[in-house]
Amino acid sequence: MKRCIVMVGTLIFSITTVFAGSHGGVTYQDDIRPLMESKCFMCHGDHAPSLEEFDANQEEYEARNQGPRMTTYEEVKVFVTGDDAGAMMRRLDDGSNTADGDAGNMYHFLGRTDEVRQKNLSLFKEWVGHWTLKRSNELTDEDMEKFSIPE
Repeated sequence: MKRCIVMVGTLIFSITTVFAGSHGGVTYQDDIRPLMESKCFMCHGDHAPSLEEFDANQEEYEARNQGPRMTTYEEVKVFVTGDDAGAMMRRLDDGSNTADGDAGNMYHFLGRTDEVRQKNLSLFKEWVGHWTLKRSNELTDEDMEKFSIPE
């Protein structure tokens, strides 16, 4: 009888883990990409230029409401820990991390209400693991070790 109870308990735990998400935290594939698809891909989707193309003709792309493409994990990673590190955090920040209290220019795209924006920002913060507004040349080795960004 005890063995049966243990087996049923193990089965329930396994099913719960699968439905709750086996990763145990926010990942790019399960959480960030779907959020970006609904909130960001209108300007940063497959039709958007690569970062190199965007940098070469920034004014032209901005006039067309296009930012650099961010449709893959590797493309997004550049804006968190890569050559353009911190850009995602600076643009999505709600202003609570700035001296003037001004939100980043992409914060308002996180949702229609402040409640939704804060919920979505929390997902990004949990995924990043180390929310900093520093630029890539300001990041220390210690900063880099604090980022998580699970795929």
